[in-house]
Amino acid sequence: MIVRIVLKIGVLAIELFLAFYSLIISDNLLVKFLFFAFSAIIIAFAVTKITNKLLPEDKDYISSEQEQENS
Repeated sequence: MIVRIVLKIGVLAIELFLAFYSLIISDNLLVKFLFFAFSAIIIAFAVTKITNKLLPEDKDYISSEQEQENS
């Protein structure tokens, strides 16, 4: 229930953010591309952080540093 409300508020905030910038940004393609790239980076970091918190840790994965310590 709380997750659903937070998700709806997040989507609404994103829509308002994009609507605000679509009014401000002119027809300059470079500015639009930079805004798109910046937004994509923020979304990618957010999704990565959320998935790291929600999904369980992979117990079968052993990093190369841990393999060297065990050897």
